[in-house]
Amino acid sequence: MKYISASEILPEDLIQEIQKYIQGKTLYIPAPKGNRKKWGKDSGQREFLQKRNAEIRQLFQQGENLDRLAYSYCLSHESIKKIVYKREI
Repeated sequence: MKYISASEILPEDLIQEIQKYIQGKTLYIPAPKGNRKKWGKDSGQREFLQKRNAEIRQLFQQGENLDRLAYSYCLSHESIKKIVYKREI
């Protein structure tokens, strides 16, 4: 998250109003609910995990066992089970 000084983007009267509640500290202002992005959308992590999990499911369907998958992907046996047995919506 990039830091932006309030004085660069907010009008002075609004800054003075906010200062009644907080001064000299970092304040996080979340995006409106309709504008929020899903976790990992910007970083690409969500897409990476989806591809990895699809690969794991495919290997399992081709006969690879859970222990070998866990070792290959450095995941626990339980994590692999969650991935391969998860119902796709």
